[in-house]
Amino acid sequence: MNPQPPTTPSRPPLVILGASCRFAAESASRAGWAVHAADLFDDCDLAAAAVASRRVADYPDGLVAAAASFPPAPWCYTGAVENHRRVIECVSAARPLAGNAVAEVCRVRDPLAVAELARLAGLRFPDTFHSPRGLPTDGSFLRKPLASAGGHSITPWLTTQPPDLPGFVWQRRVAGDPVSAVFCLAGVGSRLLGVSRQLVGADWCRAAPFAYAGSVSLPRVRAFLPIHEQFERLTTVLAGHAGLRGVVGVDAIVERDGRVTVIEINPRPPASAELAERSTGAAVLERHLAAFGLRSPVPPRAVRANDTVWSKAILFTAHSLPIDEHLRERVRLLAAPWTDADGHRAIADIPRAGQVLRAGAPLLTVFGRGESPAASTAELRRRIEALQTITG
Repeated sequence: MNPQPPTTPSRPPLVILGASCRFAAESASRAGWAVHAADLFDDCDLAAAAVASRRVADYPDGLVAAAASFPPAPWCYTGAVENHRRVIECVSAARPLAGNAVAEVCRVRDPLAVAELARLAGLRFPDTFHSPRGLPTDGSFLRKPLASAGGHSITPWLTTQPPDLPGFVWQRRVAGDPVSAVFCLAGVGSRLLGVSRQLVGADWCRAAPFAYAGSVSLPRVRAFLPIHEQFERLTTVLAGHAGLRGVVGVDAIVERDGRVTVIEINPRPPASAELAERSTGAAVLERHLAAFGLRSPVPPRAVRANDTVWSKAILFTAHSLPIDEHLRERVRLLAAPWTDADGHRAIADIPRAGQVLRAGAPLLTVFGRGESPAASTAELRRRIEALQTITG
């Protein structure tokens, strides 16, 4: 039975669509919204956070049909929907969009435009080309789809006969640490919410090369202050020159000299926003919706910064894995003491029983905490290793 109360005047409806909606649904529900959501998984946690939820098999087109089944309400989107502009247009024709429209999405998904935004903020952007002709084939360039999310379909450029492939760019590979920044853009109230180190292609999560596998918060302390300060210069550029609003993300590389090189702008709440919410207690979706004039039904929670460094990782399956109640119960029992110690749920995105997950599919999201990024990551790895003994 769904624990969420139904739509009422004090809990107005909100529609959320995306590849994965669980965190956004939980955040919006905490802010008082009656969430109706559709994504690729419809896992147990999404079902618990939403008044109604649906799993979409024919993604992304199925999102339009799912939205049509929900009551009249504003809507917002999460990861990967920015790559499907027809979906944004179709759904927005029927209900108000609390998110960046297609014009803004097109602007910040254009590498030339992103390069200019980075320059205006005094940051770097890697050499990027729409054709590989004349480029070296030694792996110093990456072939990247223009419509991508989570690092999918990124490969080193090694072929000796480079074809011109529509929908791809070739970008110089940048050495350094991958990071992500989360911003809330709301005119004069725009601010940087947090910075995290990205876990990309982490083999201890069984992630594919270049795949997003999680994030580790980088607190605003002396060691990471220069990174925060560089991203803060980007805040007004994103709100002013890019015309973005709401909670958005920027993926970047911190090079060996400490300079930030912007890689990609995500015009919607990114996965790492969940760590910013845990760090402050303020609902990210409340901030996002407020930027579009939607006042949350419950008063905003007070921001209470703490010294805990949060981390999260996605555990992927090593092989085809049937999900049954016995496996789910073993996972819950293992994670229970972690949840007690953290004061927050230690695992999320728990799949429903009766599914068979393919090899390489996301299985669980696991959280860690510590007094530093290194300590938080170490705890996260210990938990991942313990879960692997159960899930194979």
